[in-house]
Amino acid sequence: MTPRLASALMPLVRSLDAETAHGLALKALNAGLAGADRGEDDRVLATSALGLRFRNPVGLAAGFDKNAEAVGPLMRLGFGFVEAGSVTPRPQVGNPRPRMFRLEEDQGVINRMGMNNRGLDAFRARLAALPRPLPAVLGANIAVNKDDAVPERDYPALFAALADVADYVALNVSSPNTPGLRDLQGEARLVSILEAIAAVRGAGGPPLLVKIAPDLAEAALGPMVEACVAHRVAGLIVSNTTIARPETLRSRHRGEAGGLSGQPLFERSTAMLRQVYRLSRGRLTLIGVGGVASGAQAYAKIRAGASLVQFYAGFAYAGPALIPRIKAELAALLRRDGFPGVADAVGVDARKDF
Repeated sequence: MTPRLASALMPLVRSLDAETAHGLALKALNAGLAGADRGEDDRVLATSALGLRFRNPVGLAAGFDKNAEAVGPLMRLGFGFVEAGSVTPRPQVGNPRPRMFRLEEDQGVINRMGMNNRGLDAFRARLAALPRPLPAVLGANIAVNKDDAVPERDYPALFAALADVADYVALNVSSPNTPGLRDLQGEARLVSILEAIAAVRGAGGPPLLVKIAPDLAEAALGPMVEACVAHRVAGLIVSNTTIARPETLRSRHRGEAGGLSGQPLFERSTAMLRQVYRLSRGRLTLIGVGGVASGAQAYAKIRAGASLVQFYAGFAYAGPALIPRIKAELAALLRRDGFPGVADAVGVDARKDF
């Protein structure tokens, strides 16, 4: 099966509830039913960031493959990088079902999964078993359990366990579905966690990123950026899901509790991205995520300050054919505007306000 044919079957998959469909998608990927993108990426898309080389800047956000079950098949769909997780130290079942809702009229998703995953040991084993070299860059997203969590103990242990099997590690302190997790974004607590990670990291280890919430107060962004720069954080992922509910939402599920992602998040997350780019002044690599479902939207994230982009909800709606489409559209836009490569377009819109 080809990615285009797999995408053509997406309306049938959407007849199932969202979480069941997601589980079937992972099984289909592992069975080879989603096919592979065998085309060559346009050379204009190749880029370097975080000290790593990416064949293209288009990645899969954390949350789709929490347990690293389908990393290889996902990479073969044409992503430049895949971020697996979030993984917690111990397995946890998450919140009661139903806990994932499609907002089809809005091209959005609300989830309150509650970080359901099989835990660190199973996650690490799967990453370690992947045949190398990998066809794309591999990220690992780490978080803490809902119960009995000690962030200054747990995040360093997770980082240390995954340092030799992931190309970068992303610190999730911004999911709205684990009570108290977003409190860890505060400057003092974040510094405490980063110092604890530094103690086990030493002078080496993979790049460390921090994933932030789009609901952070504007006044909190500057201190967070400075704390990350001071503690050897390589970049920020902007942003996680939002607890806000735009008045434009039309779906009957708009009132469900949880984090909102997809198209309704695009403007909010891109505005925050632009602001973080101005604050960081080139000292942090930014990954833009939130509502990307076209090459034009990926390009807007890059022009707002992102060196790399990610999506999840768009992939869930459009299927694997979306990946080559975004790449082709993005390459055409870069060439149209005379940019030799992705890095040349990063932040051009945000810099207008400097």
